[in-house]
Amino acid sequence: MIGEGAHFEFIAWAYAGVLVLTVGLIAYVAWDARRVKARLAALDKAGIRRRSAGARS
Repeated sequence: MIGEGAHFEFIAWAYAGVLVLTVGLIAYVAWDARRVKARLAALDKAGIRRRSAGARS
């Protein structure tokens, strides 16, 4: 059997890499959601309505 800790450095870097990628993906999704929300608010302010919003009474 492989000695204890022989591959610890590789395993630690693999987990760190996955953590960085996951945090990066979450940050991108949050940033994109804010960007889309701001764009929709700007369009709504300009009077452009979404078809899914229905007719205003």
